[in-house]
Amino acid sequence: MIHRPLHISPSDHGREMRLADFDCAEGRTGHRYELARGIICVEPIHGIGHLSQLCEIREQFYRYNAVHTGVIRAIAGAGECKVLVAALESERHPDLAIYKSPPIDDENLWATWIPEILIEVVSPGSEQRDYVEKREEYLQFGVLEYWIIDASRQEMLALRRVGGRWTEKVVCPDEVYQSRQLPDFDFALAPILDAARASG
Repeated sequence: MIHRPLHISPSDHGREMRLADFDCAEGRTGHRYELARGIICVEPIHGIGHLSQLCEIREQFYRYNAVHTGVIRAIAGAGECKVLVAALESERHPDLAIYKSPPIDDENLWATWIPEILIEVVSPGSEQRDYVEKREEYLQFGVLEYWIIDASRQEMLALRRVGGRWTEKVVCPDEVYQSRQLPDFDFALAPILDAARASG
């Protein structure tokens, strides 16, 4: 018996689906698909402002990686990785994931390979997902740091795992953030906010 892949499209936004089914589904191109607590969430591919911020963020990690070889194993974007939180029936595609350790289970890669740092760039309409839903899911998944960069607020919220909960630090535009996960890394927020302004 031939099993045809399950196809989803923007018209499926708000539809209920099990994680096991969603993880095997194929989405129509031109949109971003996530499963949020068993509900399909569809949004258009972000615009130039979002991309400009991500380019600046990546550049800072690339510069660090060039000097501190071997510390970071992978720098992955939304189309290159995913986070499967089975207990909450969620599949997330973070804007950026920083992996320091190698995967331990290739067969269940995205359910078991835990990034040390996850980063989301807030876009209009994503506030609930980024600040509330993903905050809980990434903690449950075992992520050590979760950074939420919000150009509209002109700040970054850095969440750091301490025990089984997040501690918070608000990073202002003129500050740098020093992550415990990356020795000697000074993450500068100002260039990212500048990139957002320059893109309109």
